[in-house]
Formats: sequence, structure tokens, C-alpha cells
Amino acid sequence: MKRFLYPLLLSLSVFLALYSCANRGNPTGGEKDVDPPIIIKSKPENFSTNFRGDEIIVYFDEYVKIKDLQKHLIISPPMDVQPQITPLGNASKYIKIKIKDTLKPNTTYSFNFGESIIDNNEENPYPYYKYVCSTGDYIDSLKLKGTVKDAYNYTTDAFIAVGLYEKDSTYTDSIIYKEKPKYVTSTLDSTAFELQNIKAGNYLLVAYKEENTDYIFQPKTDKIGFIKEDITIPSDSTFELKMFKEHLDFKMIRPKLISGQKILFPFEGTPDKTLKINLISTAPDNYNSTLIKDAKKDSLYYFYAPKIESDSLLFTVTNKKEIDTFTVRLKAQKIDSLILNTHPIGVLNFKDTLAIGANNPLSGIDINKISIIDKDSVQVPFTTTFDKTANKYQFIFDKTEQNRYSMTVLPGAMIDFFEQQNDTLKIKLNTKSEAEYGNIRLTLKNAKYPLRIELIGKQNGTIVSSFYAHKDQPVDLRHIPAGMYHLRVIYDTNNNNIFDTGSFLKQQQPERVSFYPEVLEIRSGWDKIIEFQLQD
Repeated sequence: MKRFLYPLLLSLSVFLALYSCANRGNPTGGEKDVDPPIIIKSKPENFSTNFRGDEIIVYFDEYVKIKDLQKHLIISPPMDVQPQITPLGNASKYIKIKIKDTLKPNTTYSFNFGESIIDNNEENPYPYYKYVCSTGDYIDSLKLKGTVKDAYNYTTDAFIAVGLYEKDSTYTDSIIYKEKPKYVTSTLDSTAFELQNIKAGNYLLVAYKEENTDYIFQPKTDKIGFIKEDITIPSDSTFELKMFKEHLDFKMIRPKLISGQKILFPFEGTPDKTLKINLISTAPDNYNSTLIKDAKKDSLYYFYAPKIESDSLLFTVTNKKEIDTFTVRLKAQKIDSLILNTHPIGVLNFKDTLAIGANNPLSGIDINKISIIDKDSVQVPFTTTFDKTANKYQFIFDKTEQNRYSMTVLPGAMIDFFEQQNDTLKIKLNTKSEAEYGNIRLTLKNAKYPLRIELIGKQNGTIVSSFYAHKDQPVDLRHIPAGMYHLRVIYDTNNNNIFDTGSFLKQQQPERVSFYPEVLEIRSGWDKIIEFQLQD
């Protein structure tokens, strides 16, 4: 037995030694596959005419998968019933397109897969594969190019849909709300677009940034851009569409009681200055009410007193000449306690105004119960103003650099609509040194007044400083915190000191906006001089 065991052990030892030597380095596994899959053939062939079937199969030289199809796939013209595309989630050497819709006669269809087709191993994409076929005798081959641009913001959204509506005998101004475009494409993650395989004719050119990709314009959620003039194909022109969000027509939404004697009135659009909410139910002689607007949401809060013992209240809402009637169901709920809030917190910039707001409508203030002292314990004189719409008191006082301010608001300094008083409130704020800020002096060339100039943060888009210019003059933007900024100029054509958006039905473009071409870096203690040449 030992005679046979010894050679066996010797052979095993030699094998293990050789295996150990062979594995001293990490195996490379060969070079990484960076090549995309290759199409072997298609049935029917790509760019086929007189297409009559309901199935298309594309064969590849290796196993492929489909990834993020909904994000990438663009079918032009759009289909009412989406085709079934397989396989999804599994690997295969072919992709099958099963058409569920009835195809239109004499129409060129394209299926653009973007970068959704990838190989199974390294996920190398087949770049922008497009299958084209025609139900007629020829393939439409005309093209249209252009770009999209946000009308108000520096950055333009990605994945904007661009479409052409044929201006034939069935065309109406409301077509974008009811029907899909005849031709459609997407900017993907760029700002450029190209519509292909178009036939000659007159068209409406529209772009959408959609919440749901259905190619139907939804004013509540979608941005839109359009060219007012007819687009005649063929065309050598390049078009730019400016994207904007329309202002909705005012509409009051069903109100509801959200706490004791506090009713939420949500709305869409922009209410007119004549907006009134009136109680038409029976109320006591000492009945009183007031409104405040939510700072962030399109909502009004209606407060009333005294409490009314009833199952419901009936209201009319009047906006211009329109009158709506609403019923609000009542139930036993407690009145919200008075809570004060302050702005800003921590750092008080030289352009800031200290403000105190509240969750309930404020109805009175006793300034004798409010004090402000600086770091030297010196009493700081102040005055107040009240912003009824924002429901906040503003405290105006002279600020000095590198100072500390302590505000004390004693109980009873502020009273709300329900005659509730505040608890003690202490606020501590600091000012920085003048040297920690930068300043800008701006000179505008070729300007048409009036103009609104806005300096906005590069990261968050917040307006840091603004100036309204009626005439040609240097514009000084002072006490700017160090950082990176964009400079925006709004051409205020109607002289209302705000940006006015556009309207498709009114065929109205948004007010023109120009951005300074460079990002502005503001440094502490620097004075920056800028000349901005505006274009005609």
C-alpha cells in the first residue's frame, strides 16, 4: 500500500507547486470589451417601403438587453397604442417590435432607441439606433434642426420633446391640447434637436417639457415653447424655441377646514386684486374674518371669529366678474396656538430686513415690549412696518459691520386675530465686515428701458440682488456675499417690474431675458466692473 501511496503524494505536491507558481499574479481576464453590439440583419430591412406587417425583428451578433426604454425610445409619429418591445429585462440576440396600433397610410415611421440597446456583458450601448419604414412608396427624408432654451432660467431642462403639427384642413389652435404631433423627437440631454424623415408641407413647431411623456400639452404641469410663424418644409433655417411655464387661469379649488376657525382655500393661477371671499351663511353681528396667503403654496387661509355652531358654512368667491359658491363642512377642532417665526436666522446681511411673521394673522403690536441692543449693550432705535399680505412685521434699523444684535420680544408684544399673545422670543443676529462682501458696477450697452437686473446664485438660482432701471445709468449691486453668480436682465415691456411669461392660445411669447455670458465670481473685498453688451 505504501508503495503506491508515495508516488501519488509526490505527484500531488508537484501539481500544487506548479498551481501556486501559476497564480502568483492576478489574472487579467483579457482586454475589456468596449465595442457596441453589431446589427446582422432586420426583418423587414431598415428603410423598407410599403410596410404592411405588424412585427419588426432586429438581429445582433451578441446578446443584448434593453435598458431605460421609456427614457430613450422616441416613435415618430407617436402611436396611440404603444408597441410591445421584447425582450425586457432578459438578454437576447434579437429585439422584436410588435405593433399594436393601426398605421397611417403613406406615412414614414421611425423608432429611435437612443442608447437603450446595450450588450449583455459590459453594457456597451448601440448608439442612437433608429429603425425607419414607410407605409407608402417612399421614405420621407426632409429634416429640421434647432435648439431649445429656457426663457427665464440659465439652465435648460434635459429631455425636451419637440414636435411638428401639420397645418392641414383639420388643424385648429387647440390641437396641442388634444392630439399628438405628426413628427416628434427629443433633445435628450442636450439643447439641440433634429426632426428627420419629414415630408414637405406647412407645420406648427412646438416643444414640451412634460411631466408625463404623452405628447399632449398639459398647462398645469408642462413647459412649452413654440414658433409663432408657420414652418415650411423644406427649410434651411435653424429655429430656437424658448421654454416657459404658462400662468394658469384663476380657479379656486374646493376649500376645507384644516383647524379651528381656519379654512384652506387652494387655487390655481393668479388671483386678481379684486378677489373676495364672502360668507353667505348666517353669522352673528360681531363676525369678523381675514385672509393671509401661504408663502410657498397657491393657497389662501381664511380665519373667522367667533366660532359658529353649524354643520357647514357657505361661501362665494368672486374674482373679477366670476363668482363660485363653495360649501365647507365643519367639525370640532382647536384653534392653532400663536407661533412666531423670524427671518433671517444667524447672519443679518446689510441688505436684509429683520422680519417676524406668524402662523395666525397678526392684529397688533406693542413696540414697548420689544427691544434691540447691540454688542455694546446700547439700545438700538427701530421702526416697524406691517406687510398684511405676508402677515409679518418688518423692523428697520441702522446696521453696522461686525456687530451683534439681540432682540427680545416680551409676552404680549404681538397679538393675533384670536387675541392670543406671544411667548417670550429672543433673537440673536450678527453682521459681517464690509470687507467680506463684494460689489458690482454694471454698465449696460444697447439697452432698451425699462429693465429689471437680477443677480442669481449659480447653485440654487436664488435672487441675491436686483435693480429696476428706467434709464441709462450705471447699476450698483452692493454687499454681495462671496460666491458664483449669473446675471439676468429682463426686458420689462409692460413696465410692471416682474417677468411676464407667454401664452400659446394668445400667441404671446414670454418677455425677453438676456444672461451675461460668463459666470461671475464675487470675492470678498472686491469691486467688479462689468460691461454688458445687449443684443438687438
